[in-house]
Amino acid sequence: MRKFGLVIKRVFDITSAFLLLLVLSPLLLIVALVILVTMGRPVLFSQPRLGQHGREFKIYKFRTMSFARDKGGELLSDDARLTRIGKLLRSTTLDEIPELLNVIKGDMSAVGPRPLLVEYRDLYTPEQWRRHEMPPGMAGPVLAGGRNILTWEEKFQQDLNYVDNWSLGLDFQILIKTVKSVLLREGISAANHATMPKFTGELKSPEEED
Repeated sequence: MRKFGLVIKRVFDITSAFLLLLVLSPLLLIVALVILVTMGRPVLFSQPRLGQHGREFKIYKFRTMSFARDKGGELLSDDARLTRIGKLLRSTTLDEIPELLNVIKGDMSAVGPRPLLVEYRDLYTPEQWRRHEMPPGMAGPVLAGGRNILTWEEKFQQDLNYVDNWSLGLDFQILIKTVKSVLLREGISAANHATMPKFTGELKSPEEED
């Protein structure tokens, strides 16, 4: 039944992603033009992430940061480079719409644990690594259950609960909760961070993630 459910999940992913891209195409064009005018090229931001079973892929998002550098040529902090348009895109989660391309390609699913940075690969415990048993998702248990106000320990626990108890019904519940979280703009940033603390294999870290 689980294998059959996963087939249905993939069919839903492809169908919903194509439909959303079609419906949202005018909005995508407007966002792309705004980014082009205010920040220049490129419009899209891509970054390597870890997918199902640890397979590496490039995630696509709308760009939210400038390339501003200090006198030494080093990029400024995330807070300094995050533009006003970028803040708006992040607060409304519009920056993540291009991930629909990842869903169509099979890199991601509509629902699943969020894909994390490749640099975290060697930091997971064997138990934490199990989050990769399911395909990563645009919506997910962490987005639905607190987003960036959660600690890393809480995020991993939610991801593992999802992996162990997955069902099509659970995906539907998470989708509804994620839509509510996005509309209410809940948990966008952790305290004193542009987005969230960086994972270092410990429960807390002062660094930031792009």
